[in-house]
Amino acid sequence: MAEDNAIVIKDLEKSYRLYEKPKDRLKEALNLKRRQYHKVYSAIKNFSLNVAKGETLGILGKNGAGKSTLLKMITGVIQPTKGEIHVNGKIAALLELGAGFNPEYTGMENIYLNGTLMGYSREEIEEKLPEILQFADIGDFINQPVKSYSSGMFARLAFSVAINVDPDILIVDEALSVGDVAFQAKCFRKFNEFKKSGKTILFVTHSLDTVLRYCTKAVVIDHGEKIAEGNPKEMVDLYKKILVNMNEKQEETPEAKTYSIDATSGWKSFFKENSAMIEYGTKSAEIVDYGLFDEDGQPSVKLRSDETAIIKFVVRFNAEITDPIFAFTIKDLKGNELAGTNTWFQNVDTGHYMKGDLVVVTFTQKLNLQSGSYTLSLGCTGFDGDELTVYHRLYDVIAFETTMFKRIVGIFDIDSHIQIDKKVMG
Repeated sequence: MAEDNAIVIKDLEKSYRLYEKPKDRLKEALNLKRRQYHKVYSAIKNFSLNVAKGETLGILGKNGAGKSTLLKMITGVIQPTKGEIHVNGKIAALLELGAGFNPEYTGMENIYLNGTLMGYSREEIEEKLPEILQFADIGDFINQPVKSYSSGMFARLAFSVAINVDPDILIVDEALSVGDVAFQAKCFRKFNEFKKSGKTILFVTHSLDTVLRYCTKAVVIDHGEKIAEGNPKEMVDLYKKILVNMNEKQEETPEAKTYSIDATSGWKSFFKENSAMIEYGTKSAEIVDYGLFDEDGQPSVKLRSDETAIIKFVVRFNAEITDPIFAFTIKDLKGNELAGTNTWFQNVDTGHYMKGDLVVVTFTQKLNLQSGSYTLSLGCTGFDGDELTVYHRLYDVIAFETTMFKRIVGIFDIDSHIQIDKKVMG
């Protein structure tokens, strides 16, 4: 293993035997004809990866892709079925809440327990104890059993222990998602300190802005296989395609299968149906297809706030209608309407339509939204005399996420430009 590598993984595989019934395991063990009662599930397949010293590696993949299994093999929690893992340096890991902690022990006792498991003597742990307690900042709860801790308190203590034992390699598996904003900010400041001191960090997260901001390299995993590795932006773009099932597994580069935004049907098949969607209206005009696209024209539920987003939907007219109003609204997960517009507000002449006509409506804009989760609602309405008539509305039809690189206050980037002129006193 080369000295400039922190982790080298070669031809790694991890398989599990799955039995339909508990007794099938015993039947298989006692069967003289070697009949199999199990199915083989491959969590990791033919996986190879080199992580250089000082790299911050983001690991991207959908739930069940094999990310956590990979990290557990690197840390030695589970053993691979096949392949090799070489680690150069001491590892500290936050794999999941509860890993490595005894719930019956107090926080203080668990600090000593974790330190011992990492190979430190009691004297060495006591030397690091003030820094651990200061970073965790959980007060007198340090002398209470951790089973009484909230998930946030547990995360604070676990992360504090992991980073203050001075590891060469830090591995974090979504464990910080339960912490409050102030604690997460403190953790990421520590990440930056680690990077500057040449430490290696492996980071599993679904937060794309975290990968783009902090990682020097990223790898995408799908169905237990490494799809690609490279710079964070390319890997984030590839991961977004995987989320809408647009990546073909045999491809080894970010140039995944493309989709033409100029097509006039089939958009909604790329998006998971939202069970909480609300639909109503007379359906004199009906929204029959819809999609949310990135600036490359690809269907996506992961959008960058600084890039152009495209909203498209197809309306079929089931009656003769003049001057319909086409609209969209973006809401947060609490249901608050954050932004939106319609053709009436924008003084767009939408025209006259006969029964059977189809129209494609396109809204193009930058979202400028804080990193987070949102929903998209679509509508087609119109006036019957002075009365507003709802032809068709689809509330919360697509759930999506935005990623913003810069930090802002609130939910919307007002794109402020700052100028500072030093005044010279005469």
